Amino acid sequence: MTSRIIVTYHVTAPADAIEARARGIAVEQSVEMPVEAVTDQRVLDEIVGEVRDITELSRGLYEVTLGLATETVGLEAGQLLNMIYGNTSIQPDTVLVDAIFPPEILEAFGGPRHGIQGLRDRVGVPDRALTCSALKPQGLPVPGLADLAYRFALGGLDFIKDDHGLANQHYSPYAERVPVIAAAVRRASAETGVPTRYIPSLTGDLDQLREQMRIARAEGLDCVMIQPMIAGLPAMHTLVRENPEVAFFTHPTMTGAARIDPPFLHGSLFRLMGGDAVIYTNHGGRFAFTRETCVTLGQHATRPWGALKPALPVPAGGMTLDRVPEMIECYGTDVMLLIGGGLLLARERLVEETRTFCDHVAALSADAAPPPAAVAD
Repeated sequence: MTSRIIVTYHVTAPADAIEARARGIAVEQSVEMPVEAVTDQRVLDEIVGEVRDITELSRGLYEVTLGLATETVGLEAGQLLNMIYGNTSIQPDTVLVDAIFPPEILEAFGGPRHGIQGLRDRVGVPDRALTCSALKPQGLPVPGLADLAYRFALGGLDFIKDDHGLANQHYSPYAERVPVIAAAVRRASAETGVPTRYIPSLTGDLDQLREQMRIARAEGLDCVMIQPMIAGLPAMHTLVRENPEVAFFTHPTMTGAARIDPPFLHGSLFRLMGGDAVIYTNHGGRFAFTRETCVTLGQHATRPWGALKPALPVPAGGMTLDRVPEMIECYGTDVMLLIGGGLLLARERLVEETRTFCDHVAALSADAAPPPAAVAD
């Protein structure tokens, strides 16, 4: 029997056109030509996409489920995305919602190399929610960023990451920035006894990404951040394969341009490619995700999924100290709480405010109940 990826889309169409539209997507995402012109019987039987189901969700909106041949993916990251959404993403009527991948896909891409437990082990935290902040603002020179990192680490954070806008600019070149910040975090950790991890952001083409990875590893860093929709899934997956000892954080920039449902994109696709922690915009901040979307995303990231390790949800984007109780109630303790600008507002009291954040998370985690679990594929 032909192995198929079962892909689900939400399609906007009139009732009298949805069957034809579903067939059109199945063809577009498989052979991309009139089926009547296909003369090879194996192609007709095993490669042409199958319409498995059409369900009306509301007037003019349908859930369409297709079966697409696994062998068309070639077990390559870019081709996987191409075959499940490529040309159809150009059409404004269709959103990619979910996909059930056969075992050979899960095995080929492998998912997180470290996952939640690996990140916990790095900072010696067995059960509470983890803490994180970001180095900002864009334009700050290296000494200023290093000072922020030092003070964040003195406050006891588990993780400190580059802001995603920090790249290789003249005022903060990567090769200079990363060693100086890493040294500042090590110095603070020696004073506090907290094994704070610094997460540099990788940017550029594949050669530049590899060189930045080399610099990070030379500093003894075991966590990095990548922007999958800018760097590309193939580049991300290549780096994951080449650096199995490093944990990868994924950043959500440009994900809103893809018309892919966030729980699938962040919680499933980025996890499949090797994301150990998935950063996304939390509800109630400066972005538009609903609570339901965020909870579902967290469930996708952590649910049982073949042999893949769970990825750690990292809700962020305008979070503040007063939101900590709600966030732990929403996600439980298998979460990393990322507060950036909300802590930086403390200015000269940054160390004290950071310590308050960490103490608050520890106290609330002790009484937290686990959130509802998602059903495994």
